Amino acid sequence: MLGALVSVVLTLAASGSALMPHHGAHTRRHNNIGHAVSYVPRSSGYKLVKEYAGKSFFDGWDFFTDADPTHGLVQFVGGDEASKLAYVQDDGTVVLAVDQSNDLVNGNRKSVRITTKDTFDRGLFIADIYAMPHGCSVWPAYWSLGAGAPWPQHGEIDIIEGVNEQVQNQITLHSGDDCTLDRAADALANKLGFTCTSSNGNNAGCAYQQKENTTYGHGFNMQAGGVYAHTLEADGISVWFFDRSAIPADITAQTPDPSSWGTPTAYFPNTSCDIATRFQKQQLIFDITLCGDWAGPAYSQGNCPGTCADAVKDASNFDVAQWKIASVRVYQ
Repeated sequence: MLGALVSVVLTLAASGSALMPHHGAHTRRHNNIGHAVSYVPRSSGYKLVKEYAGKSFFDGWDFFTDADPTHGLVQFVGGDEASKLAYVQDDGTVVLAVDQSNDLVNGNRKSVRITTKDTFDRGLFIADIYAMPHGCSVWPAYWSLGAGAPWPQHGEIDIIEGVNEQVQNQITLHSGDDCTLDRAADALANKLGFTCTSSNGNNAGCAYQQKENTTYGHGFNMQAGGVYAHTLEADGISVWFFDRSAIPADITAQTPDPSSWGTPTAYFPNTSCDIATRFQKQQLIFDITLCGDWAGPAYSQGNCPGTCADAVKDASNFDVAQWKIASVRVYQ
């Protein structure tokens, strides 16, 4: 992280976690509180422009090997070291994992963080994921970060994120100046915070927490995951989650039509934030960090034993600390 944690965190009673701080980079307008602001479907017509899947998946990604900006107890690796933690199975499933080859006496555990080579100013992004990491000390995320400017001037969009044994997903935006979540925005998930504008001293962002325990961690994995889809357009950012058994046929057919998907899980309209200006040059990211600025302080709020640092030392804690990804597709 590029600065200190926000001094006060919001405790989530349902999950024992806290409203997250930002990931870091290499590292207000008035809220409408009257009538609900609903997602307005745009006409269909999205066309596939990028596919990350199968044996060629990693061709479109770079491995991040700098120190973790969120101060996690990890060493992000690339090259030959990464090949043991980031690979494609014979059936085409992409795996991203935490090293569990041995217990540690001290130090950081090896892990991976990957970033798309391409940047995106707009589009529809569909991630089909079979399983995600979870467990004591584990902090996974599928997110995007705006390139070409200091955090958070080009924005950050956190699509999947949580810590330790959290059971419900959190969806968060971080932005530059003059950006809030409209309190009247109509969405299925619960609103957690309204100030998207973030800085090193106030970096909680604006967020939603999903209601179902199938949206994150063990519950997500027990149903073979599902699809997270989101749109980034000038009129707003919308996120949908579909259980494996309820993925729309148009997504499966690669002819996605968000206008048919109903109310979004999370909705950030442009009514109190200039989305096109605040969210630019987004690069998609998958990572798994351990402890750090969120999972560390939240560790004692759950049922995990000992300390977060102790959990990192024990290799057996990372049996399910894996992303298993079918595909990520980008449409414009």
